[in-house]
Amino acid sequence: MTEGRPAGFWIRALAALLDFLVFLLVQFSFGLIGGRVWGPDVASTPTFRPIVVLFTVVFAGAYSTLLLALGGQTIGKMLVGVRVVAGEELPSIGAALLRFIGYFVSLGTLTLGYVMAGLRQDKRALHDLIAGTRVEYVSRADAEAPVAPPPAATADASSSASGPV
Repeated sequence: MTEGRPAGFWIRALAALLDFLVFLLVQFSFGLIGGRVWGPDVASTPTFRPIVVLFTVVFAGAYSTLLLALGGQTIGKMLVGVRVVAGEELPSIGAALLRFIGYFVSLGTLTLGYVMAGLRQDKRALHDLIAGTRVEYVSRADAEAPVAPPPAATADASSSASGPV
């Protein structure tokens, strides 16, 4: 993986908007399923709405963390052609989780943490700085290259196949 061109504020905002649409669909689905399982009156109980919101935040954290650690892209980032990297590699699960937590820090600064992506030359937002990541455009060569299995998996498979039985 070579260092790509940094993705700016507006393309990242579009990717975030697309991911928020996924989150809204999940939240709506969870509310709909809850209404079917526990009855239509459950939506009027004082504890139901916070549970739906909590579920959505947990889903968003798992969604962001796992998709970024596994492929560097959420659905929104895939659709707009950008990815998250840490150095020259995909972010680890820890870095991806730290980046998700950093979203709230970026939001807590009256969204100035997000605006940083439009103001900095390297286009990194506050949550990128916290997690040690950056968002870059996916090059055509990287998009078309087949994904190879991790080196440890191939080394383990070859050593076990040639070893004594």
